[in-house]
Amino acid sequence: MGALPEEINGIVQLLEDKQEYSSGKRIYFTGKIQGIQTVVVFSRWGKVAAATTVSTLLLQFHVTEIIFTGVAGAIHPQLNIGDVVVAKRLVQHDLDGRPLMAEFEIPLLNISYIEVRPKQLDIASKAVNRLIDPNRFTSVVSAEELKQFNISNPQLWMGDIASGDKFFAKNSDKEALLKKLPEVLCVEMEGAAVAQVCYEYDIPFTVIRTISDAADERSAIDFPGFTGKIANKYAVEIIQNIFRQSHETRM
Repeated sequence: MGALPEEINGIVQLLEDKQEYSSGKRIYFTGKIQGIQTVVVFSRWGKVAAATTVSTLLLQFHVTEIIFTGVAGAIHPQLNIGDVVVAKRLVQHDLDGRPLMAEFEIPLLNISYIEVRPKQLDIASKAVNRLIDPNRFTSVVSAEELKQFNISNPQLWMGDIASGDKFFAKNSDKEALLKKLPEVLCVEMEGAAVAQVCYEYDIPFTVIRTISDAADERSAIDFPGFTGKIANKYAVEIIQNIFRQSHETRM
């Protein structure tokens, strides 16, 4: 899954025996990647869109695992554009049922954070580390494109990701979020919704986010170009690396 066409277009091209299915104003692409039956879809923006798409994947296509790739805005001050965050936990930063329950608590589940399973964390971290290996990285993204976005030494981060139906474009918004959720690394608009649906259906999932901006007043300037030139190539390489591990495990 990806929330933008640019985040999944390259992955669609990996599919062998590709077919298309239309459902709920979305196109689901099916086929095989390294022999593994796969469905690829552009989920659209926001938590409701993401939850709707995951539900369709589970109930109509009967998938057994979800991988969400895409971009995010940096909240942690040490994150740089081009870094990759693998979610260990996800939280909805705009969920507030007070005084009936604690802020960020998911109604009826009695939890605020949904955790990613250790196996998925291990696979994702290995896939990202292969991408950012200095001996291979410039074969994935050109030196000219890296220079355009001032990417020189991308890092892997693992930790909390916060999701909500808000595009962060003000430094004051970042500061307010950090006061409430100081461990959050980055923000986006879908991951925690994906996590909640998977949690309720007991389906393993992975959320991998490439830092596209600093979630401040500069956020919208290079966002479209970044998703097409950088995030798309990151996603293709990461997915290939994940599927390679799965293929080798099956052999």
